[in-house]
Amino acid sequence: MDAKWTVREILNWTRGYFKNAGIVQPRLEAETLLAHTLGFDRLHLYLNPDKPLTAEERTRFRKIIKQRRAGIPLQYLIGEVSFFGLRFRVSKEVLIPRPETEQLLEQALRLAPRNREIACLDLGTGSGVIAICLARFLPRATVTAADLSTEALGLARENAELNGVLDRITFLESDWFEHISNAFDLIVSNPPYIEEKELEKVPAEVRQYEPRIALDGGRGGIERIETLTGGLRGHMHPGGVLLLEIGNGQGGRVVELLNRAGLVEARAEMDLAGHERFVIARCP
Repeated sequence: MDAKWTVREILNWTRGYFKNAGIVQPRLEAETLLAHTLGFDRLHLYLNPDKPLTAEERTRFRKIIKQRRAGIPLQYLIGEVSFFGLRFRVSKEVLIPRPETEQLLEQALRLAPRNREIACLDLGTGSGVIAICLARFLPRATVTAADLSTEALGLARENAELNGVLDRITFLESDWFEHISNAFDLIVSNPPYIEEKELEKVPAEVRQYEPRIALDGGRGGIERIETLTGGLRGHMHPGGVLLLEIGNGQGGRVVELLNRAGLVEARAEMDLAGHERFVIARCP
């Protein structure tokens, strides 16, 4: 990559480089990383396929594609992700938001009351995607975002400011309900739910680069969820709704935990792939 390379030539070469490394969407990732390197959007690449890159641009691009081929997630390399139509910054201190969590949010927005003011809680907020979307799309909601990680909370605040809802969200450093005193009408959480012994089987770029604390669900994958459920009843208004993201096959056990915690109408629901992915329950 030392001669005079155009946008088209570099994209074609990088596509093959990524494909040989087993990257699932080699052309898309090549375009995304080149656009990021050049400071443009992807459309600019299509409009300027014969633009030659400078030596400095080629050096920067060479570095970033080597990092991607080594397994560093694309989202960490470009420092951002799109979620529910909004832009969010991400870093290695937080889990990369997944499409399944967009489905969790869709469920939350569908079940949230719209005819009155409500209090919402995002437990384990990470980058803040759930809390921020609740604030953006529920104009009568007040939102609390809690996380054990100081670094995650700092990033979530940045994202709230980026999306214009900083004044709508209270950020709390808390291990689940430890420092939370209020009660809520809607609680949403994407807790760690990968079984401890299964962590070594997840893709290397997840296992090696994403924060283990956000992945490791402990024994049976529901140890962290069990801790969370212990504080639910004292932090939910009557009629309040809980939504949890869970791992496939955990629905029955999590429903049992919620029943023991005093919640009612607990049920597991599938994601778009047909896997058990969400549990919904209500406070009597």
